[in-house]
Amino acid sequence: MQEWSIQDLARAAGVTSRTLRHYGDRGLLEPSRIGSNGYRYYDADSLLRLQRILLLRDLGLGLTAIAGVLAGRQDAASALETHLDLLERERERLGRQIDAVRTTLYRTEKGEPLMAEEMFDGFEHTQYKDEVEQRWGTKAYADGNRWWTSMDDAQRRDWKADVARLSQDWIAAAESGVAPDSAHAQDLARRHVQWLSSVPGTPAWSGHSTGSTPGHSRAPVREYVLGLADMYVDDERFAANYGGRAGAEFVRDALRTYMK
Repeated sequence: MQEWSIQDLARAAGVTSRTLRHYGDRGLLEPSRIGSNGYRYYDADSLLRLQRILLLRDLGLGLTAIAGVLAGRQDAASALETHLDLLERERERLGRQIDAVRTTLYRTEKGEPLMAEEMFDGFEHTQYKDEVEQRWGTKAYADGNRWWTSMDDAQRRDWKADVARLSQDWIAAAESGVAPDSAHAQDLARRHVQWLSSVPGTPAWSGHSTGSTPGHSRAPVREYVLGLADMYVDDERFAANYGGRAGAEFVRDALRTYMK
């Protein structure tokens, strides 16, 4: 019977050995046998199971949902419903952006006056205007909006890329099985608070350049960060940024440790 070591399987699948061990600890992919030397080995059935796991991950399912699918507790279609809902919301937002840019182009070419309400429909910095003002006040939104509109397209792209990298690093850390209080997770928490401190108008805003970190002694900052951490878990829109609820819980726990 052909089998593969954990290193060989990781290399073939394009994942890390730590990821495979984490999948094993979560009951998703247990080795077919463990050698006398403690090494993990996987057979052909394991390869097929890993292929299915990676497919479901590519479709956007978190590990908890994948476990349910593999165990037969939940079919793949129902597990994908939440992910599909998020994708449809994103498609709707992108559609509104396209319409906004198309309208702006038309008005520009025709020499007609531009309408702010049309130009910015669907764009991130206005999408949650009411929610931001309700949570943190009109000044918070005004300061953040002023900061966002002051940047050029390249600066906005760079900022979004940094945020995307942070989210991906959180997901990778959560799936690797490291503890929320580990050095790696705490470094991510530091980067996360640093990112929050770079956005004017929020309670974490340091008043300095991007990269400065507010002192932990300020109670409003701690309350703000911990409040966001809870929101990441409770609100599926935010949980999706960290691979689902399980990933969001990892982020929350790491931030709680960091802000002690």
